[in-house]
Amino acid sequence: MHQPSGTPSIREVPVADAAAGPYGIAAGPDGALWLTLVHSGRIARLALDGALTEYALDSPECRPTVITPGPDGALWFTRSQDHRIGRVTTDGEVESFSLPTPDSGPFGITAGPDGALWCTQMNTGSIGRVSTKGEITEFALPDEVAEGAFPAAITTGPDGALWFALNQAHAIGRLTVDGDFTLHPLPTPGAAPVGITSDGKALWFVEIGAGQIGRITVDGEITEFPLPDRTAKPHAVVAAATGDCWFTEWGANRVGRITADGEITEYDLPSPSSEPHGITLGPDGALWVALETGGVARVAR
Repeated sequence: MHQPSGTPSIREVPVADAAAGPYGIAAGPDGALWLTLVHSGRIARLALDGALTEYALDSPECRPTVITPGPDGALWFTRSQDHRIGRVTTDGEVESFSLPTPDSGPFGITAGPDGALWCTQMNTGSIGRVSTKGEITEFALPDEVAEGAFPAAITTGPDGALWFALNQAHAIGRLTVDGDFTLHPLPTPGAAPVGITSDGKALWFVEIGAGQIGRITVDGEITEFPLPDRTAKPHAVVAAATGDCWFTEWGANRVGRITADGEITEYDLPSPSSEPHGITLGPDGALWVALETGGVARVAR
């Protein structure tokens, strides 16, 4: 592992406990961090001064998972257990919308280029479009792809299309807002991509199965960068700038950074076995990481 002398300062902030399970994290338009508490069915708001507010959802078992800021100034999140899309305003008003297909298992969610939210549906191999009024359209992937593909994280690419990780198809998918789909199989067998992000020029993704970071251009050119520890289980990734991405290593209790030329540096988290999952660029310029054991890590670059 390459851990240089200029190691960033990492501070952990307790926000819950392992029974609540902080999982997804996003920077809100109000200058705070917003978290999903996957095991307790709650959404939490963490101010930069440490003030914490929790909002209960209508079902403690709904499993809020990934969260993202929406184009309407609210936070939107997936509820993977009861197959709904949730919305919470910065004032804490909560509502949710049922996906048309039963048992679809929504996971990833992102603001699209068209003023709507787009989500993945793990169990059905579909992609959903959710208007800010809660109107939902589903795009089924081709049968030969959708069967067991397990779409995971999703992001808007620099080309104005939606890009997403197909975890069990070991591929990256691209979908236009009109529903045109392109499949990009990954070179490494068993790659199992999960997280994906855009740095404004290309897409970066993490391969939890192969212990690699991948980069794909909008033309479909794929480059893979092996981690020093191939068992690290990279999970989520976020771009801090073009050619500057940060990721969580769920299996190794670390956060890592990769540059445009593939240079990888890794940093241990203070608490052992803290289970880092979601990662976001905070309003203060630091990286913020959700730790499923009950905390949030602030990584000052």
